[in-house]
Amino acid sequence: MPLPPSTATLGGSHSTGKANVQEREIDIATADGAMNTFIVHPDEGGPHPVVLFYMDAPGKREELHDMARRISTVGYYVMLPNLYYRRVREFVMAPDRREEMFGHMNALSNAMVCEDTQALLAHADHDAAARGGPVACVGYCMSGPFVFAAAAAFPERVAAAASLHGVRLYSEAADSPHLDAHKVRGELYFGCAETDEWAPPEMIEGLDAHLQSVGANYRIEWYPGTHHGFVFPQREAMYHKAAAERHWEVLFDLFRRNL
Repeated sequence: MPLPPSTATLGGSHSTGKANVQEREIDIATADGAMNTFIVHPDEGGPHPVVLFYMDAPGKREELHDMARRISTVGYYVMLPNLYYRRVREFVMAPDRREEMFGHMNALSNAMVCEDTQALLAHADHDAAARGGPVACVGYCMSGPFVFAAAAAFPERVAAAASLHGVRLYSEAADSPHLDAHKVRGELYFGCAETDEWAPPEMIEGLDAHLQSVGANYRIEWYPGTHHGFVFPQREAMYHKAAAERHWEVLFDLFRRNL
């Protein structure tokens, strides 16, 4: 079913020192409303392979925009949607808003994000700057299961999916993403913090055993000396620069192999 045209709300160019990129903020129409989405890609050499960037629980924000820009500078068309758009257009995290954050997070489901993914792909397929064909997904924390679910829901499109300190990857929930792992055709990567109360070793061990049993193409990597959230520079207590830089190397290798 054709989607209504998206509406651009902000546009411009941005120089990173490595390459100039084009960026804009648009509304992508879905069955549930307008999903405000940040898009960034190099301003030359297109069309570019698509990378879908799913936010973590604190929401779509400038810190993530900068991470999307970093991905774009090596040659990708990056889409970063506000997954909370059904409830709020903009969520600004603060110490006294953790309960609200968990409310937004728990209101999401893998199925809802897969519906959003379909809308993102439909938009990209009509943008001359975006290359058709295989795409990659990357998600952090709460979005670990979302990239896993998207890889299973769109096996013909998602060639690579990366979860960094992802939660709820293997559970007894009826919609646990591991239950559809046999549908995944792309390459899966799971980067795990050494100490993570949200993704304990027993969860990862169960995931590992299940992925082996279904013959998935996957890799699980532990990052020594890290805690949940180690890739985010603005989380001073958790940020681990060496591990964060390692994750960028892994991501870019994953994308190069598959896109």
